[in-house]
Amino acid sequence: MTAPQSAPAAVFLTQGAPESNHSTQGHPESGKDGSTGADIHTPALYYATVGHTRRMPIKNSFSYPVYMWLVDLDALPTYPGPLRWLVRFEGRDHLGDPSRSIKDNVVAYLADNDIDLSDGRVIMLANARVAGYVFNPISVHWCYDREGTLAVILAEVHNTYGERHVYLLRPDESGRAQADKELYVSPFFDTVGQYVMRFSAPADELSVTMTLRKDGRTPFSATLRGRRRPATRGAVLRAALRFPFMPLVVSALIRYQGIKLWARRLPVVSRPEHKPQKGVQ
Repeated sequence: MTAPQSAPAAVFLTQGAPESNHSTQGHPESGKDGSTGADIHTPALYYATVGHTRRMPIKNSFSYPVYMWLVDLDALPTYPGPLRWLVRFEGRDHLGDPSRSIKDNVVAYLADNDIDLSDGRVIMLANARVAGYVFNPISVHWCYDREGTLAVILAEVHNTYGERHVYLLRPDESGRAQADKELYVSPFFDTVGQYVMRFSAPADELSVTMTLRKDGRTPFSATLRGRRRPATRGAVLRAALRFPFMPLVVSALIRYQGIKLWARRLPVVSRPEHKPQKGVQ
């Protein structure tokens, strides 16, 4: 048997300021903590903890610290000199045409789904490229219309096989949404089941939860809990020193957890043929 390439992923890290900074209003009912109309300051960093729990057929839990970026897709941050190799966002790393901007691809995808966000704003939670490398188990796009009201959330899930899938979500007042599982993420799960997801607003405190429901049971859940900090030049440098090569570490940890499960003789499920979505991949 060949060792698997991935473990369950969530489908889941005061000096001069960066050259771009922007704020926008949050959806009045997007935070499950009841927050209303809070400003979303970008760019920002979330120091966070990612946790995974597998409940069957064997039990396995782990957590690790990360940092992730919160950015406005109309005002992606740029930094001078040597900091540039620590922070870069490119269209090829997300849904859509790699030659276009991330924002243009999000707007085009929404238009294909009869949602007009041409004058709206998109706030993205994701890893940035570090030293030319990036891996995002999940990127979250909060999509606000021209009035500043949350229209939809896009949960963009990537696996370690270079595939991605976008879940278009319309959360309720508590931030909760559901979607059928479509993408093969872990070699120990098939694509049968339903995700139950919950998103807080991207405020000072952030909470994202993804739970897999299957046959009336909950075999797997993933969480992200973080606290926001302004992405000043000093903060970016400190994050890079505290968590060097964060995207590469995330990718390595996923494979490490997969090898551990494989070594415990958890059966590997064959990967089905991936059917790309229109406007995604």
